[in-house]
Amino acid sequence: MTGQRFDWGAFGRGFRVMVPLWAGVVPFAVAYAVTARAGGLSVWETCLMSVTVFAGASQFAAAGQFVGGGVPGVAAVALVGTTFVLNARHVLYGLSLSRQVPLSRWQRAVAAQFLTDEAYGMVLVAGPRDPGGLSVGFLLGAELSLFAAWNAATLLGALAGAVLPDPDALGVGVIFPLAFLGLLVPLLVGRVAVLVAVVSGLGAWALGRVLPGGLVVLLVGVGGALLGALISTRRAEGRA
Repeated sequence: MTGQRFDWGAFGRGFRVMVPLWAGVVPFAVAYAVTARAGGLSVWETCLMSVTVFAGASQFAAAGQFVGGGVPGVAAVALVGTTFVLNARHVLYGLSLSRQVPLSRWQRAVAAQFLTDEAYGMVLVAGPRDPGGLSVGFLLGAELSLFAAWNAATLLGALAGAVLPDPDALGVGVIFPLAFLGLLVPLLVGRVAVLVAVVSGLGAWALGRVLPGGLVVLLVGVGGALLGALISTRRAEGRA
């Protein structure tokens, strides 16, 4: 597939659109760094994980393993499996973006490395409103915006975590849910979209009580898409 020409203007706009979410990213990156340092990782090892992995939940899981006494043998395999389950939802994100943004192979590889829940949601809503439309420049700008904030905060936490306040005490845990809710509401156009959103939300709440979050998103995403397709198809057949 032929990719788009890279637009630095779109990159800057994508970068800036994510800045309001930095307030939610920074405390959790600091919390990860503090956990990793407590588990025995050095400053550069803590930062290296953020640079190469760049997946908050997976990094917390890994840091927890280190705190629990390292990751030898079977535990290391379990860690890889946990990381896969936590990030399984990215399969849906990738499929969704591939239908809307034509990317070359190298663009696809780069975009996949930096893709996050927050970047996906914001790009999906704000990208089509950009003067250049949803482009590879806007996508990478949004992704690297959070990447920069996450890694800067990781370094901060690794160097000075002991004197920083507990992120939970700051009450920043509500930032991401509210941000995603703000992204979802404009997309609820029509009764089908509302019905699918409500059913998917209830399904995610029920499954989230027994399954890991990444797997829940994957299952509910596929189920919601099938439900929407089924209702739309039957309505179209009814009008025919």
